[in-house]
Amino acid sequence: MTGFVGRQRELAELAGLLAAVRLVTVTGPGGVGKSRLALRAAARAAGAFPDGTWLVDVVPVQDPILLGHAVLEALRLTDGTARPPMEVLTEQLAGRRLLILLDGCEHLVDACAELAESLLRTLPGLRVLATSRAALRASGEHLLTLAPLPVGPLVVGRVGPGALPDAVQLFADRARAVVPSFAVTAANAEAIGLLCRRLDGIPLAVELAAGRLRALSVEQITARLDDRFRLLTGGARSALPRHQTLRTTIGWSHELCTEQERLLWARLSAFAGSFDLEAAEYVCAGEGIEAEDVLDLLAELVAKSVVLREDGAFGVRFRLLDTLREYGGHWLRAAGGERRLLRRHRDWYLGVATWGEVEWFGPRQAESAERTALAHTNLRAALEFCLAEPGEEQIALLLAGTLWFYWVGSGHLGEGRHWLDRALALDREPTGARAKALWVTGYMAILQGDLAAARPALEECRRQALDTGDDRALAYAVHRQGCAALIGDEPDRAAELFEEALWHYRTIGELNSNVLMAMFELGLAHLFQDDRESGELWFGQARELCEEHGEQWAYAYVLYAMAFSHWLEGDVRPARTLARESIRLNHLFHDLLGIVLGIDLLALLETEPAGPQAPGNLREARVLQGAAHRIWRTVGTPFMGSRSFFGPHQECAERARAGLTEQEYEACYAAGTRLDLDAAVSRALGGGGPADGPGPVPGPRSIPPAPAPSPVRNS
Repeated sequence: MTGFVGRQRELAELAGLLAAVRLVTVTGPGGVGKSRLALRAAARAAGAFPDGTWLVDVVPVQDPILLGHAVLEALRLTDGTARPPMEVLTEQLAGRRLLILLDGCEHLVDACAELAESLLRTLPGLRVLATSRAALRASGEHLLTLAPLPVGPLVVGRVGPGALPDAVQLFADRARAVVPSFAVTAANAEAIGLLCRRLDGIPLAVELAAGRLRALSVEQITARLDDRFRLLTGGARSALPRHQTLRTTIGWSHELCTEQERLLWARLSAFAGSFDLEAAEYVCAGEGIEAEDVLDLLAELVAKSVVLREDGAFGVRFRLLDTLREYGGHWLRAAGGERRLLRRHRDWYLGVATWGEVEWFGPRQAESAERTALAHTNLRAALEFCLAEPGEEQIALLLAGTLWFYWVGSGHLGEGRHWLDRALALDREPTGARAKALWVTGYMAILQGDLAAARPALEECRRQALDTGDDRALAYAVHRQGCAALIGDEPDRAAELFEEALWHYRTIGELNSNVLMAMFELGLAHLFQDDRESGELWFGQARELCEEHGEQWAYAYVLYAMAFSHWLEGDVRPARTLARESIRLNHLFHDLLGIVLGIDLLALLETEPAGPQAPGNLREARVLQGAAHRIWRTVGTPFMGSRSFFGPHQECAERARAGLTEQEYEACYAAGTRLDLDAAVSRALGGGGPADGPGPVPGPRSIPPAPAPSPVRNS
């Protein structure tokens, strides 16, 4: 009675399976659209079955003994004898070519599996298509696991047919049945997309939400989703009872679980986002579930489509849809013990952060970044728990500070500042956890260009370290004070602080990525004082240690500094090679600051001729400057006021303006600003286009003078 939206890929896959195999089961969570897909596929396949495609509604059958009778009734077969239904079916269907759709098998999986196997063994012309939240596990069964509808992203500026994700298209289709004038527009598309994401793209949930447009706006529906089980009711009267509200749909799955499976479902609601088996075993075991039982119970929840299984680079991971997670959370709170479970969850992810910090310095650095990224949503949940739970403030400081490598090295400066600022405001006790949080905060504030916040945080850390005898905190505080001086165009003062910090690091035996960064930064301070020899010595030492320990993040910054030094010497070709490798490595870590520094330097290098017959490419330089500008807007602009760092950028712009028309100058820049991060990096790594004109081979040069103040240009 309503339109069929999306699922073209799944329909094609199901059609292929029905043509090739004899038993196919469509599985997936409640409300995901298994029945609708199977019905559509069966209708499309009808031509291949001259004796018909037949629907058997298994849901009303509660006694497995009656299943055979239900099939007889659905196929309109009658028999007045006392023979078993299976005998009648095999006799009357002999020689026929037909498709039977067993719809809603999850509560009778054993009986349905036995029936399907028996019929298929004796009826070669039969195909069986089943829908179930759990696999039948019958011989010869092939599974098609149905995921929720895609929810995004929306195509910016496009809201017409074909431009909408399937979940948004479904919402719009069902909304028009309630509000005939409803349409997806540029004004409401973002709000609808958010609503569909909050609903996980589950078709039933999307349809129920659309029905609420009778009384609520899209924004009001989204705001009320924290109690989605009260909100999402009122399905069509003709719908199956279990599909008339979201709560009863999920409750149907809950009733099919054993007591231990329900308990694990409730405990898994502690996880936000995906998790691995080891995390589930640690967090969920105890008081009714042994650690060694978690694997089998988890496998059963996957089989019942309660938990989603996801393959990844580090093995299998699991995830609850938010709707199923919220349902499990209700049961967890009702059973008690929620706080104990959330502490275990917090403890596990504190361990993830601690181990990630250890592995950040070494050959598994990139893997550490990826593993931490996979844990990101759970780390947020752990931090939120610590900040909301009295007595957990020091652990919040420790966790947020320990994640410095992820906040800084993987492009999450703003979020890191958010958690650290909240934690520092809650507890001012001068502990080691607070000292670490202070220097990490100061470090990130520097990288964001917020020296006004960085300096007092670092000074507080330094004073506390001196008062408490915390030599490690003192080393880090002095180190980051050197960073503030470097960006503040005080390279001589910066060099003094970096040397002091390195002395402290050596004294306490500290060697990690931060120490290597101090060497790189000390080298830059010398470079900015026109002492290239000393700078190169420090770059060489840092590079040697990076290669010895397999460290790549600091290594990328060292390569950037070496490229800068080569440019100052007039060695354009090696400077380009080093700058590109620096960009590539920083992109591996999603370090936006490292990426944009490299692109800005590479833009200047594009203006340089590589030889008498190889002039520079001013257009490409200007495109890269535009791309860098877009990235700077996401990072902050800490270096734009720095003579040392911003001088090359200014020189690049001046060269491009001198060699291009005003129209070319602005158009190339605008083209660069339209490149997203991946496209900008690809452009930088791919090299420039055709040469623009001849120019002399440059010789050694000094740091450009500070740019004169100028009014802001509107481009």
